[in-house]
Amino acid sequence: MGERIGARRVAIVGAGPAGLMVAEVLARAMQHEPLAVDVYDAMPSAGRKFLLAGIGGLNLTHSEPFDDFVRRFGPRQRALSDWLGHFGPDEVQLWASDLGVETFVGSSGRIFPRDMKAAPLLRAWLARLRAAGVRFHHRHRWLGWPDAQPVEGAAPGDSGRPLRFATPEGEREIQADVVVLALGGGSWARLGSDGAWVDILRRRQVDVAPLAPANCGFDVQTRTPEGTARVGWSDHLRQRFAGHPLKAVALRVDGLRQPRFERRGEFVITQSGIEGSLVYAASSWLRDDIEKHGLASLTLDLLPDHSPERIMTELRHPRGARSFSSHLKTRLGLHGAKAALLYEMLSREQLADPVWLGAAIKALPLNLVAPRPLDEAISTAGGVRLEAMTPGLMLKRAPGVFCAGEMLDWEAPTGGYLLTACLSSGRVVGGSVLDWLHGQPARQD
Repeated sequence: MGERIGARRVAIVGAGPAGLMVAEVLARAMQHEPLAVDVYDAMPSAGRKFLLAGIGGLNLTHSEPFDDFVRRFGPRQRALSDWLGHFGPDEVQLWASDLGVETFVGSSGRIFPRDMKAAPLLRAWLARLRAAGVRFHHRHRWLGWPDAQPVEGAAPGDSGRPLRFATPEGEREIQADVVVLALGGGSWARLGSDGAWVDILRRRQVDVAPLAPANCGFDVQTRTPEGTARVGWSDHLRQRFAGHPLKAVALRVDGLRQPRFERRGEFVITQSGIEGSLVYAASSWLRDDIEKHGLASLTLDLLPDHSPERIMTELRHPRGARSFSSHLKTRLGLHGAKAALLYEMLSREQLADPVWLGAAIKALPLNLVAPRPLDEAISTAGGVRLEAMTPGLMLKRAPGVFCAGEMLDWEAPTGGYLLTACLSSGRVVGGSVLDWLHGQPARQD
């Protein structure tokens, strides 16, 4: 499909869900107005992280009530409510269906494609965009703009301000009337979201909150038998139980008067700490506590369905010739990783004291000293502050430059919230780009 004379040129940098959704909005407009839409990405193909998310089953969105859904975005829920009001969980399901992908609601309320895979949806999506005239340019790594400092009153997308890309054939400069940045956060750099854009935008005085790991694991602090503090587990626990899940537990992060976080679920023991869905859900509180105090504390209820009284009764039951481990397993069902965690955290004297042990089973304290590195995190906190943007997600300091997706300063737990918000922000930006172009003088070619 050739480019029409006088077509406005839109450069979208980043071929993840947010960038592709911007392209979809513009592709529809291309059918009745002169637009040229080009998508640039550093990777050899589009949607690399999207495909990774689909390996264990692509969680598209969530079925919970809208108000509950929005609350998952914490301090940014007001802004996200505006985005999601235009394109939220219901619209995500309709969009997937329009691409030929039917969905279902899982037992947890999460919504998945029926085949659980990301690849069929991505293939259908890319085919539709290409058929509409969207052009893709892979192995194009964005380097910023030629000049390090902004020119007063000029937009980076203007004729004197081309975009720079590193390509296999060398550096290339691209002209565009509008630029959309959808570059992701800073996790999983090997899939394209390396956070290199942070310094580029900061050099142009764009307010960017530091990137931090979100939905991440943590390193734990324990003590040696001699009482010395150490990071990580004992050799015994690490060698025997790293990779083992703790199921049906409750995790609590206390506040001054009431818990800031309290939820049931499961997590996994790692080589140096803990990770998994329950930990990810609490990760923003834990990460912020470590940043402020150098340490984060949580408590684990290893038997949330057992009352303290029942636990005490079972612990005091005569064990006869059985070993202590067999007694815990027989009377309370405590074995494997749960029992190992008690042995790891309690002294011999504490394990032998039913009162102390019973209290630990219901509220076992764990101290965390560091989140896992940013590149290991599922997603990223921080990014371009929303206060630096218009309601339509255009940079106030760079008219004609828009940002979408995870590179914005918001975060959410796993469960379909991340993907839904990325898609929603892309819808917002797509509409804003069209509004911006309609307010600009016509191109003269």
